[in-house]
Amino acid sequence: MTGDIEITAKSLRILSEAETPPFPIEANSKTKEEIRLKHRYLDLRRPDLQKNIMLRSKVTSSIRQFLTEEGFLEIETPILCKSTPEGARDYLVPSRIHPGNFYALPQSPQIYKQLLMCSGYDRYFQIAKCFRDEDLRADRQPEFTQVDMELSFVDIDDVIDVNERLLAKVFREAIGVEIPLPIQRMTWKEAMERFGSDKPDLRFGMELKEITDIVKDSEFAVFRNAVSEGGSVRGINADGMGAMPRKKIDALVDFVKGYGAKGLAYLAINEDGNYKCSFAKFMKPEELDRIVERMEGKPGDMLFFAADSKSKLVFDVLGALRCHLAEEKGILDAAEYRFVWITEFPLLEWNDEENRYTAMHHPFTMPMEEDISLLDTDPGAVRAKAYDIVLNGTELGGGSVRIHQNDIQKKMFEVIGISEEDAEDKFGFLLNAFKYGVPPHAGLAYGLDRLLMLMCRAESIRDVMAFPKVKDASCLMSEAPNVVDKKQLEELGIEISKQPE
Repeated sequence: MTGDIEITAKSLRILSEAETPPFPIEANSKTKEEIRLKHRYLDLRRPDLQKNIMLRSKVTSSIRQFLTEEGFLEIETPILCKSTPEGARDYLVPSRIHPGNFYALPQSPQIYKQLLMCSGYDRYFQIAKCFRDEDLRADRQPEFTQVDMELSFVDIDDVIDVNERLLAKVFREAIGVEIPLPIQRMTWKEAMERFGSDKPDLRFGMELKEITDIVKDSEFAVFRNAVSEGGSVRGINADGMGAMPRKKIDALVDFVKGYGAKGLAYLAINEDGNYKCSFAKFMKPEELDRIVERMEGKPGDMLFFAADSKSKLVFDVLGALRCHLAEEKGILDAAEYRFVWITEFPLLEWNDEENRYTAMHHPFTMPMEEDISLLDTDPGAVRAKAYDIVLNGTELGGGSVRIHQNDIQKKMFEVIGISEEDAEDKFGFLLNAFKYGVPPHAGLAYGLDRLLMLMCRAESIRDVMAFPKVKDASCLMSEAPNVVDKKQLEELGIEISKQPE
């Protein structure tokens, strides 16, 4: 094509005949994804997908090299495991040799990597396949890949240090991006209060502001009642969006209802400084002025407010609205990479359906030492020695310091309602291993597919996986899952009951 080399053909031999592909093999294909996934072997020929898959190989190679040089051993853990139904649903595998019994596919190598710490392998890693039977979305698949690691005789700072250097190396070598170190840290409490999310996108402002103290005695019942019932009132300043039409505001009201909100209050500041406010008739002029001052409002701005008896709902609503408005304004730069560590998560969260506390991460997460006494008096206030690494509003990975003291582990099980018998049944082999001495240890796991999705600036993790599933967890190419022979079911002692229409 350059003209530097000229080739004269003397003969032509056809190695393999090919039909006309059902869609053009080209970058940025406009063909429907369903058609491309049906013929994924052709889709993978496209140059943009090939670039993504080659980057995936480069990233995993870089990770392996770094961790090996840091003294980590790559050790494989089992795929056929025991089901421990805490968290997401397991994929179950029936056993022919043990009729009526089932293996579970691992949601993570969590228990096995802790056992490796008991065994004296003080730095472990694995690029592991994991499985969760849950609903799909753009950054979630039923089977996915984790970069999993565990370290002995470490604390939070040690884990963060090695992972910051890992990320810096991978981004530099794979895509030529320099990550400034150290990466910013933020407590879970600060993240929720400023951004309404424990995975905040720091590429833009629009931070939450609390106005509870200003409106707690106002005539606006929505605000007043939320505060009197122990909740809060907060808002965001949609900078420069004060001229938003009513139709658009109504669409935003419908949007926040999807997050549990009953409605959305707003205050637009006109260019002349006057207010157009959905709740003005219930407020005194000086109250409105104080609200605008607190929100740092200026002419041309639009202020949105959410109120509820549960502050968590207020955070969820405004956190989602904040990101939604940023997308609509087109202010998100895909070429900007803003990392942040989120620390000091709550150890526990209350489950209304089960009427008990459950572990926010998993039941082996260590509470902060200064909060251990609160397990008896105020479990909801206990902070965990847990940490997540977040990039551009997406959680890349998370981990924690693990419990290695028997008395604390027993107390943790007690608080979340797991009896000694249940603990022995679900986690007996881990607890027995701990009886023979276990070092302080901690770990972290990345979602490799999510990491690559952001590095490639792809819209979905399907674009960085060779053979992904679709939203109903099926494979359009191989038609999995599918029926099996009756003989196979008989060997497994399984009978399929007819599902109701």
